Amino acid sequence: MRQSALSLLVLWTLTLAGYQSKSAKVKPLQDQYNAEYPAYAKQCIDPVTAGSSEPPAGEKLTSEQIAALEATKEERDARCRPEADRLAQIQKGIIAAQQ
Repeated sequence: MRQSALSLLVLWTLTLAGYQSKSAKVKPLQDQYNAEYPAYAKQCIDPVTAGSSEPPAGEKLTSEQIAALEATKEERDARCRPEADRLAQIQKGIIAAQQ
């Protein structure tokens, strides 16, 4: 969803501005973002494939189970943070190229 919204925003801005040079700068960045984001989303965002750190609804958890969920979340955050930061840099590059 976020990727689609960003893509639509990029296309709308380029159409409104009408600058081919901006388009030439944005396209490679947008292509890179579009290529990398799906894998990141699957590994780091999707609760089914990323390993949910949320307890099942309605279940009471023991302190050991809570600790295990927190450890899973911390591990996923540590693993995913570099990729999230890289994607954020690409997004900043897209926005800068549009201005």
